[in-house]
Order: sequence, then C-alpha cells, then structure tokens
Amino acid sequence: MENRKIRMGMIGGGSDAFIGAIHRRAALMENQIELVCGCFSINPDISLSSGRSYFIPNSRIYLTWQEMIEKESKLPKDQRIDFVTIVTPNKFHCEPALAALDAGFNVVIDKPMTYSLEEALLLREKVKETGLTLALTHVYSGYPAVKEMKKRIANGAIGKVRRLFVEYSQGWLTKRIELKGGNNAVWRNDPKAAGKGGCVGDIGTHAWHLAEYVTGAKVTEVCAELRHIADGRPLDDDAVAFMHFDQGFPGLLQVTQVATGEANNIRLRVYGETAGMEWRQMEPNILYMKWLDRPTEEVRVGNGYAYLSDFTKWNTRTPGGHPEGFIEAFANIYQNFALTLRAKANGETPTEEMLDFPTVEDGVRGMQFIETMVRAGYNNDEKWQKWVEK
Repeated sequence: MENRKIRMGMIGGGSDAFIGAIHRRAALMENQIELVCGCFSINPDISLSSGRSYFIPNSRIYLTWQEMIEKESKLPKDQRIDFVTIVTPNKFHCEPALAALDAGFNVVIDKPMTYSLEEALLLREKVKETGLTLALTHVYSGYPAVKEMKKRIANGAIGKVRRLFVEYSQGWLTKRIELKGGNNAVWRNDPKAAGKGGCVGDIGTHAWHLAEYVTGAKVTEVCAELRHIADGRPLDDDAVAFMHFDQGFPGLLQVTQVATGEANNIRLRVYGETAGMEWRQMEPNILYMKWLDRPTEEVRVGNGYAYLSDFTKWNTRTPGGHPEGFIEAFANIYQNFALTLRAKANGETPTEEMLDFPTVEDGVRGMQFIETMVRAGYNNDEKWQKWVEK
C-alpha cells in the first residue's frame, strides 16, 4: 500500500444518530484513516445534510448503501474505499456487509454482529471465502487496563482462574421511553430491528465478551433468567446467568438496563488461586490487584509506567494520570484494524498487537451467546443449556 491514509466509507451514522459520531472520532484519532464517502441515513435528506456537515463532496454522499457499494467499486483503485463501517440497527448489518465483502471491501461492524445467528454464519463464510478482514467493535476490550488484565492472567499473575463475575448495569430504560419515539430505545426494543435479545444483545454481549477476552476461556453452558421488568416491553431488559467455562471455572453474568440511577456501570472481577483482579469501566485507568496477604494494589495505566506489558503500552496514548476513555478504546480497535489492513496490503504479517481486535469469530460467538441465553432464559423445565455451536 502506498504511503496514504486508509479510506473509509460509512453506512449509517448520520447527524441524528448516537454511535456514528463515536465511530468517526475513533477512526480518525490515529491519523491512519480518512472518511471519504457514506450513506449516512435511510432518510436521503439526512444522509445528504450529514455528509455535507462531514465535508464529504456531494458526489460521494449516497442515498442508499447499495448505490454506495456499486459506485465505489467502480472507482479507480487509487480513489475507492478500503473498508466500510456499518453503524445501523442490527437488522441492517448483514446484507451490506456481505455486499461490501463481495465488492472487495473490508468491514467494521458495530455489535452485535448481525440480527440472527444464521446471518452471522453466512458472514463468517463470506469472510473466509474472500480472505478480507472484519472487525467488530466490542469497545470495552479496547481499554488499556483490560488488556493489562488479559496479559497478567495469561502470564499466571493470579494462578489458575477459579471464579469470574461480570456486571453491566444501566438505568436508562427504567421507564418505557421507547414509546415516546425519537430515541435510541425505539429500535433496541423492537424484535424486528434488534433480534431475539434486548438487554442481552445490547449490553449482555459486551459483558460476555469481556469475560472470554480477559480469561481466554470459552463459555460452554449457561443457566439463565431473562426478564421483562418494564410492563409490556417485548424484549428482555434484565438478565442474569450462571456460566461454565472450558477451563473448568464458573462465572456469574448480570446485565440490566432498568437499574434505576445507574449510568454505565461495568465491573469485571476474576479470582485465581493466588490473587484476584478487578476493573471498573467508570474508573477505567485503574486495575485492582487483590492479594491474600497484603493490601490491594492499584495498577495505574499510562505512558511512562515501566511495569505495564508491551501489549498494554501499544494501546496507551497519554501520560499517567490522564484517563483514556471510551473513544480511545474505540480508537484502539480502529488503529489495530487499520494497521492490519496496511500490513496485509504490503504482503507483511500483522503483529500480535495489530491483530488485537474482535473478529468475525467473536461476532459468531456473540450471536451464539444470545441464542443460548434466550434458550435458557425462557425454558423453565431445563435451565442449563449447552452453548449453541454451529
């Protein structure tokens, strides 16, 4: 690849959307990527006005994603996009992703990867067929402290894992705000747009992914309860599950969007034979090491701290005492994805650090997680359900 920025096109992410702005800021942060085109909304007027506000020329602001894929694929190689970012409701993830891969474009998708497990399997086959790269934005795995946690567990810092707890609590759906319209709760609580899982799909997939990411273990079966606490809500807004992992330890997952007063409270605890570790998203630059025979240790993340792993330093930007947050974690996924694309284009082997982002395999497992949770959560006769494998 010549010495240039990697060209990105966006599907979704118009001025009336929330997560699209996060993706744009994160993608551009490391100066590796530039936004050159997009279909930013299903509403043509919003797509056009949004594209203009992002300083995209009119000729590359598209009114449908189909038009975008078709016209971009016909541009000269030195002009067309290198990858597509898809930031739409779940129902509209798979079809444009398949089309982009068929056209030779790499893909980034917001999670969960697809509307259904069947779609996820189609997408995995397409990635294998094309040899292209797909990244999934499980953003919380992008935090430097989470990466330090992963490396320390892998290096035996807490001994053999014995127990895991992961919690993700929000309160924004305590009332049925989706009935008012005009907010992000509308499609998230519509089975036709979100799929089988409500809270389980929206934030439960994040909690599950954190558990597997930091431990390197895989869930093999779950015993779950899914609840619809807000009267009349068609999808779950609260869930809890016991989990068994293939490394022999149990875990407890608790996710809710009706915890009144909570903002975005993620708490991950892993306990081993010799120590425990804890990370909280709302104080993201601190990793707690808990010892049996001495006080709890605060491991602070930041440039200049020699005790951090090289893996963590790779994903750290700011000096100690300057928190790296949500957008920076997103940016780590985009940075590693972009560097992987660049290495592959140059015929080079991406490093371990470059390849550290969620892939299509994580996307398939995320949909298997939703399927398994739904099977267990609504089955009162057989609560323990084996992980759905296909």
